[in-house]
Amino acid sequence: MASPALISDTDQWKALQAHVGAIHKTHLRDLMTDADRCKAMTAEFEGVFLDYSRQQATTETVDKLFKLAETAKLKEKIDKMFKGEKINTTENRSVLHVALRAPRDAVINSDGVNVVPEVWAVKDKIKQFSETFRSGSWVGATGKPLTNVVSVGIGGSFLGPLFVHTALQTDPEAAECAKGRQLRFLANVDPVDVARSIKDLDPATTLVVVVSKTFTTAETMLNARTIKEWIVSALGPQAVSKHMIAVSTNLKLVKEFGIDPNNAFAFWDWVGGRYSVCSAVGVLPLSLQYGFPIVQKFLEGASSIDNHFHTSSFEKNIPVLLGLLSVWNVSFLGYPARAILPYSQALEKLAPHIQQLSMESNGKGVSIDGVRLPYEAGEIDFGEPGTNGQHSFYQLIHQGRVIPCDFIGVIKSQQPVYLKGETVSNHDELMSNFFAQPDALAYGKTPEQLQSEKVPENLISHKTFQGNRPSLSFLLSSLSAYEIGQLLSIYEHRIAVQGFIWGINSFDQWGVELGKSLASTVRKQLHASRMEGKPVEGFNPSSASLLTRFLAVKPSTPYDTTVLPKV
Repeated sequence: MASPALISDTDQWKALQAHVGAIHKTHLRDLMTDADRCKAMTAEFEGVFLDYSRQQATTETVDKLFKLAETAKLKEKIDKMFKGEKINTTENRSVLHVALRAPRDAVINSDGVNVVPEVWAVKDKIKQFSETFRSGSWVGATGKPLTNVVSVGIGGSFLGPLFVHTALQTDPEAAECAKGRQLRFLANVDPVDVARSIKDLDPATTLVVVVSKTFTTAETMLNARTIKEWIVSALGPQAVSKHMIAVSTNLKLVKEFGIDPNNAFAFWDWVGGRYSVCSAVGVLPLSLQYGFPIVQKFLEGASSIDNHFHTSSFEKNIPVLLGLLSVWNVSFLGYPARAILPYSQALEKLAPHIQQLSMESNGKGVSIDGVRLPYEAGEIDFGEPGTNGQHSFYQLIHQGRVIPCDFIGVIKSQQPVYLKGETVSNHDELMSNFFAQPDALAYGKTPEQLQSEKVPENLISHKTFQGNRPSLSFLLSSLSAYEIGQLLSIYEHRIAVQGFIWGINSFDQWGVELGKSLASTVRKQLHASRMEGKPVEGFNPSSASLLTRFLAVKPSTPYDTTVLPKV
């Protein structure tokens, strides 16, 4: 039986491969003189403006990418996702994070059942609970209202909600709603993270949200038991039901843990962890901090892009354009990384979230049919807000490796500042860099220019910038909850487009399992050595040596008593 066809076997893929030579003969400083090309390489939707004219591409390149999308049946695959077909074939699941922010009257089916009413039932429950909590009607074991929230989760249960929380903190409307409240996240099983998450908090005024679908995730549940002990040691065992709630589907284990199952909030198998920020995973802690109306605006922003992605023509479809250009950069031009560079400190946690979203989704080596890929899929994502990044890794992207860049700018600052007598406001100073850096990457600086500036001959090569380094620019009108939702959805769908073109399953993550299973073996050895004095056995020489060295030092925490963080 013949192997399933790969996209790289098609004429359209081969046409793009042949086209690479023509692109290598061009330079962005020449391409950028074509006003018609620059105008054509833009797209806009609801105040989100995309300029991709600084990509190493021509309108012919984009047309060839559209033909590749047609061959890959991109439209059909997008439709299947929105219809709830089980496109996550290795886990036999639908992929319906779009249902989490769909309007109440929408119809999105999974297994023949409209899931939207279920989603809204959970959101209504969150709305009611958050209003009770924020009004002060919900009190802790000592009768005090609770004003602090610690959300305990890892991976998708942490990175997405943290990104949104960080972005909302300085939005004036959201900040007003959060006055007098604290939201913290505990993800790492490292006890240092435990100490930081509860530093200066009073158990009597703290609510803990334990986020684990199965209530069995090793790191999350150890952290949850640690925080539970922190509460119990201060307030007594009866305090757990008043100070701990859950986001989980395993009500049996939730109850056994001591949490009232009525205070557990559900989500579904068709929500991947890294796509779960719009479920109770993110909506619950964010609503406790900012109020449900703010979070609903975030969900509506994400939904607006969902609709744009599903219904717009590819020529003006922002996630589709972004996904196709990423495929071009990775698989044809050979650039393995992408820098995410928001010129907004409020978006400082965007890149860490997209790292997981992108690399866990598209870090695959086989097709959805299990065939080994003859081309690279996925890319290395990293980033830092401007202008911090400029004083960090921009040296490499200007004069070292070629790394395509996403520049993200905001027209209206969340927190405008101007000092009388200064040439520009603080935000305009920031945005001066946002506008300058893409041109610096594209145009570079030639030896001839340096010679005309009388630069010493021995420094010419050091100060030459080759340019021709691709980037694209987003310009957002503002950065309220709505725009934050839009930005999230744009990146989610961009990543899906890449996976659909490459022919991989962007919605499973088997790669995270092997290390976890090996850690279980190490855990058993550590317990046996600590408690029973057993020698290290069954490991390779390197691991055995490292474990023996680790175990040779007396632990700082005795194993016969409970020790909590001292910070």
